Amino acid sequence: MHKAGFVNIIGNPNVGKSTLMNAFVGEKLSIITSKAQTTRHRILGIVNGDDFQMVLSDTPGIIKPAYQLQESMMSFVKSAFEDADVLIYMVEIGEKELKDETLFKKITNSKIPVLILLNKIDKSDQEKLEKQAELWQNKVPKAEFYPISALEGFNVKEVFNRIIELLPESPPFYPKDQLTDKPERFFVNEAIREKILMHYKKEIPYAVEVDTEEFFEEENIIRIRSIIMVERNTQKGIIIGHKGSALKRVGVEARRDLEKFFGKQIYLELYVKVNKNWRSNQYQLKRFGYNQK
Repeated sequence: MHKAGFVNIIGNPNVGKSTLMNAFVGEKLSIITSKAQTTRHRILGIVNGDDFQMVLSDTPGIIKPAYQLQESMMSFVKSAFEDADVLIYMVEIGEKELKDETLFKKITNSKIPVLILLNKIDKSDQEKLEKQAELWQNKVPKAEFYPISALEGFNVKEVFNRIIELLPESPPFYPKDQLTDKPERFFVNEAIREKILMHYKKEIPYAVEVDTEEFFEEENIIRIRSIIMVERNTQKGIIIGHKGSALKRVGVEARRDLEKFFGKQIYLELYVKVNKNWRSNQYQLKRFGYNQK
């Protein structure tokens, strides 16, 4: 008997969805920073066993959209309800509600198995944990509840094994050696964007998109040319920094991560261009792979 299914992870920003997915997959597919809106796309991670295939889906954190890009991000979240065989709703200690009431109703009325994972319990005490457990079990009585620490690995294996039990019987959806549905250039873009999220403040990280124009793989090296898009000239100056120092730091750190990810030497060229108001331009959003519904 072979099992296979889609396991979709949703929740508010910063609850640790990407950390959990990377722990399940065993590879760094989703970028992780302490800033909200780190994940912009729906990213699939595929875990294969002899008799199962788990297709995990990490979605953007649930927010109230303020502009076109955020509308597109929320369309990825809504699509997570359409093909899920198991739904994971992640919350963290101290959280009391999902930011979108309509989505919360979908969770409480779901006909598929729902697991509520209370994350970051390593930062809590027993009393708080018991109160939170009672709160969420009352709010979503049909769901299975698990306290976890995605970062420390507490209860992650138990949740993983439970998901396998819940998967429907099915042949695999993807080849057994495939790790994700995204192309190499996507992970280059994300590695660069992660460093920008880490090193720049205020509006800068949210005004940035990365476009990899060239990706040439040779036997011992991968040659990459990527463009960092910003919305204004002032942002371009900040990204580059004094004598190019800030941009150089992004390049050096992204290259290190990409060499680990691809297992090869990387030659990375970075350029910065102004692409005015790309976050509100439907044509540009489509070009960067955001759903337009």
